[in-house]
Amino acid sequence: MSEPRRNGDGRPGRRRTPWIGEVVRTSWTTPHMVRVVLGGEGLAGFPEGEFTDRYVKLLFPPRDAAYAVPYDVEQVRAELPADRWPVTRTYTVRAWDAGAGELTIDFVHHGDEGLAGPWAAAARPGDRIQFMGPGGAYAPRPDADWHLLAGDEAALPAIAATLDRLPTGAPARVLVEVAGPEEEQPDLAVRPGVELRWLHRHGAEPGELLVDAVRAVPLPPGCGHVFVHGEAYAVRELRRHLRAERGLDPAWTSISGYWRRGDTEDRWQSGKREWNAAIEAEDAVGR
Repeated sequence: MSEPRRNGDGRPGRRRTPWIGEVVRTSWTTPHMVRVVLGGEGLAGFPEGEFTDRYVKLLFPPRDAAYAVPYDVEQVRAELPADRWPVTRTYTVRAWDAGAGELTIDFVHHGDEGLAGPWAAAARPGDRIQFMGPGGAYAPRPDADWHLLAGDEAALPAIAATLDRLPTGAPARVLVEVAGPEEEQPDLAVRPGVELRWLHRHGAEPGELLVDAVRAVPLPPGCGHVFVHGEAYAVRELRRHLRAERGLDPAWTSISGYWRRGDTEDRWQSGKREWNAAIEAEDAVGR
């Protein structure tokens, strides 16, 4: 991304003590999106934060783990073999209600596939989970002449949070790629000045429609603030298009892959830094 990741209060660094969230309620916002609301005393002091792409790193112990929440992650790693360690999954915060002390996270669910999705689908009130964070780097600039938001299901929580925070009347073009019309979320804050377009894959490769749509979208005059996130191959194409072909200032663009087709999250996260470095090098050559 074009900006450094930071804690939710804007200061560089990392909170070392995990938060503990207790499931308050769950709901299905679409056939493949589960919304989990966490609360409880373990969230006391969670920062309001300035970023709309805030993320947390959820910790999932093995199903048959001999330890339970709360546990000391460092102690687990020191005393147990690696296959007994909790696995980390990164998720964007959909909303934080400081008054109610409730943290909302949306999970894409594909049946038994993956780790976090099945956990969210099976979560019941009273279940607890530990997590680290929050981090974040993007929020819509109030001095921008216009905004472009584009992404897939993985980016939808950040896009939704951004729509909640857009300055009143700010022109924004929003492109969201989902599997089909049943995956559209009706609760997005589409205010005056916002043009929202849903792109339905209907079996196409993830990112194909998004790339075509962004390439075709007319951008208004002036200085725009851009947020483009989703499948890594598609995002790479859009990064080149927006920065090299459209000439947008990198300082005004937040463009990054949230996942990569064909990869597990562990494999993607382990190679993401090298992937981004290679793309930065390509950009330098292009300039």
